[in-house]
Amino acid sequence: MTEPFDAVDVIRTKRDRAELSDAQVDWVLDAYTRGAVAEEQMSALAMAILLNGMTRAEVSRWTAAMIASGERMDFSGLSRPTADKHSTGGVGDKITLPLAPLVAVFGVAVPQLSGRGLGHTGGTLDKLESIPGWRASLSNAEMLAQLDDVGAVVCAAGAGLAPADKKLYALRDVTGTVESIPLIASSIMSKKIAEGTGALVLDVKVGSGAFMKELDQARELARTMVDLGTDAGVRTVALLTDMAVPLGRTAGNALEVRESVEVLDGGGPADVVDLTVALAVEMLDGAGRPTDPDEVRRALGDGRAMDAWRRMIAAQGGDPDAALPEAVHTEQVVAESDGVLDTLDAYAVGVAAWRLGAGRSRREDPVQAGAGVEIHVRPGEPVRAGQPLLTLHTDTPERFARAREILDGGWSVAPVGTTVPDRPIVLDRIG
Repeated sequence: MTEPFDAVDVIRTKRDRAELSDAQVDWVLDAYTRGAVAEEQMSALAMAILLNGMTRAEVSRWTAAMIASGERMDFSGLSRPTADKHSTGGVGDKITLPLAPLVAVFGVAVPQLSGRGLGHTGGTLDKLESIPGWRASLSNAEMLAQLDDVGAVVCAAGAGLAPADKKLYALRDVTGTVESIPLIASSIMSKKIAEGTGALVLDVKVGSGAFMKELDQARELARTMVDLGTDAGVRTVALLTDMAVPLGRTAGNALEVRESVEVLDGGGPADVVDLTVALAVEMLDGAGRPTDPDEVRRALGDGRAMDAWRRMIAAQGGDPDAALPEAVHTEQVVAESDGVLDTLDAYAVGVAAWRLGAGRSRREDPVQAGAGVEIHVRPGEPVRAGQPLLTLHTDTPERFARAREILDGGWSVAPVGTTVPDRPIVLDRIG
């Protein structure tokens, strides 16, 4: 087969800060997926994109070409509209668990294709797999049936969605090109658009525990993704949300499921409840079912969201009444003086949970269902000397030392009477 382009010419175009044509974009991603463009050539192109950026037209075409490399889901036959949420990942981010059943209460189907954790941010599938019997892998037919019946599904994405992205994602990870905003945006949005949802809400995390540390950087990513969704005909909005402090009071798989059930039962930490409600309101609005925030909040307290959760878990083989796994060993981190907790670094807590066994270093690594960090005091709350700030959970006690090592300096106590300003959970809205 004679190729219509030469990979070196495409690399030179981007190297020299020129704009790739639609035909060049279509060809290079197709040829890379087929193996006709070598890994080192795509590495060079990815670095050129990282250094020189892409126009909106280029990113839009790049995303479309990644979608075209695989299959697309079709939810047009469902009896209700669809809405999906994507989070860029954070520490203690269990929001999908209460959010999907909550939105389903209001007649909107939530096809939540999720992933596993890597590094210090947890994966939704890992959390749900701590529920006895629950399974992540569903066929397309099973997914559609569950969406029609229950209204919500959280499951693993099939290998057929955007295979070009899967290949490119692995390459970016080992070539120092993960941070490119056009490549991040197209990676996320190619999968989300291929999923076929009618409306999409993006939760773009900002702060030490997030991939994006700075607000301006996060805003650029959010704007790029909203534009990509809009260009593809998907109603897309983004919320920029705070990830300087962990979400809620737990980081770790079964610990986060337990906290999510508390939220679905009308309790739970205020920040988790507030963000769940804010995202639900946006999803319902995007799906053409605008609902008053107070009514959404009521569904968490009156049993409707809990009923949807129980049906969603049971539909995938899980036992919503089963006891969740607990770690064999615990250790506490205590305050050294009286005062007010001033800071609690999300990144330090996330890495500690990972080191305790809640996360993985390589995709094939197992995770401990019961491992993680329980947070007893949040910034702004008073503490006494000797009071537990954190409880560390693991099945392998030799992990405690390294978890404590990353937490050293990850929190601070200010003098008694210090006022710690409240941090809004939602920092901005784009869309």
